[in-house]
Amino acid sequence: MSTGATAGMTMDAAPSKVAILGTASSGKTTLAAALARHYGTVWVPEYLREFVDTEARVPVAQDQIHIARTQRLREDAALPLAHRYLFCDTTPLMTAIYSRHYFGGIDDQLALLADAHQRDYACTVLTAPDIPWVADGLQRESQQVSVRVHVMLLQELAARSIPYLEVTGDPARRLAQVAHHLTP
Repeated sequence: MSTGATAGMTMDAAPSKVAILGTASSGKTTLAAALARHYGTVWVPEYLREFVDTEARVPVAQDQIHIARTQRLREDAALPLAHRYLFCDTTPLMTAIYSRHYFGGIDDQLALLADAHQRDYACTVLTAPDIPWVADGLQRESQQVSVRVHVMLLQELAARSIPYLEVTGDPARRLAQVAHHLTP
């Protein structure tokens, strides 16, 4: 567990949203789907992946707010279907970090969505970039960029005082780390 890790979660009447953050090819989607199966609930896929597939291009600066808003709208739509937890494969905070990396900044509307991270998510899980990196067409940049973005993400979490659990290893180990963390 990272020095920034949160304490174990308690079960509330409303489902708790769990943010899963990490760079490209760090296992976010695999972990979100596995956690949803493990807890018998739903998860919200990363909208950016759908955007790239649908538009057949990488996003530009003007697309960032649309991507972040759509991600949040899908979380809102999935929340009533969730049981105990809603696992979110990325959040607007990750969109903001990529916006800063690729476009040199974050517009005001995206900044507001990113600023809500600590309030909106009961737990933040960070996927370490310690698994084999896999290219994914238009969406994946390079392993070197993923390493730089991971450092930016760590700095952002520290600057915002967002506690997190960093998970490492193969998918089964990552699932066990999160399940242990979420157990009251």
